[in-house]
Amino acid sequence: MTTASVEYHRLFRALPTYRWWRPLLAAVIGAVLYWVLANAVVLAIFAVLRAVGGQELTSTVAQGVQDDPLDASQPLVLLTTLASIATLLPAALLATKLAGLGRLGQLSSVTGRLRWRWMARTLPAALVLMTLTVGLSYLVLPPLTGQAIGTGPVTTPPATIVWSALVILLLVPLQASAEEFAFRGFAMQALGSWIVWPAVAIVLPTAAFALSHAYNPWGMLDVAVFGVAAAWLTWRTGGLEAAIVGHVLNNTVLFLLLAPFAGTEASDGSPLGLAVTVVCTPVWAWLVTRAFHRSGERRSSPDSPADGTVHEEAQVG
Repeated sequence: MTTASVEYHRLFRALPTYRWWRPLLAAVIGAVLYWVLANAVVLAIFAVLRAVGGQELTSTVAQGVQDDPLDASQPLVLLTTLASIATLLPAALLATKLAGLGRLGQLSSVTGRLRWRWMARTLPAALVLMTLTVGLSYLVLPPLTGQAIGTGPVTTPPATIVWSALVILLLVPLQASAEEFAFRGFAMQALGSWIVWPAVAIVLPTAAFALSHAYNPWGMLDVAVFGVAAAWLTWRTGGLEAAIVGHVLNNTVLFLLLAPFAGTEASDGSPLGLAVTVVCTPVWAWLVTRAFHRSGERRSSPDSPADGTVHEEAQVG
């Protein structure tokens, strides 16, 4: 057996315990864990709602989840949705561990952990991304096109907006991180353990990521553009840090902006919204890449050359 020095998407392959079937086993375990944990969270929330507000409140929230699970103007609906999605995080981590595919930090980065200093250095790029996105969407395009993006009459009561903001600030970091660990973490490393080309590990999980959102076609394309950039940055920087920060900030800002506008669905994508994402996302990727070049961080496993070139891989049958 030889020692592996591989890029992020090939990390499973370098493990002494790797077998071709282990990623499949982890996927099954993860799916079961997610189903159990997500349903347990939803049932627990509904039990509390029933105890506090009775069956009428529970039915109202359940109907809201069915109609628009990401309605930022309804804090209890958003709480239920975001909390259930957040269970992807423990599901992905535990499934990877239980299937013999490394320790809990396996999906975080090529160092086996989240690189917090590097994560902090990706924040300015994410702030630029959101400044450009909000500026184009709400300040530049409406006067030019006569169309506002994702707004409507301000009908949400102030107290409700406060509760929505609290839910968003507390749960979006967990929800967005969970999706990154599942789609940019586990899925990339699973595919990368079978197929060496990084494009496969970037594109296929991104397609699954987009389809997992119950959006209209424009919204799915919007998500896919961001997903490709996040997956590419994960591969290029050797970890999930940049994708997590970008995803958390993106969702937080957009949910906060939508909270005052009852009846505006977060899933209502548009050609203009897609155009904004197509323009802004490459700028974000470029800024992150520039910061990474100056960071001194590795993009491949610590014992590999600085350029991240794949050399000899462990062939464990």
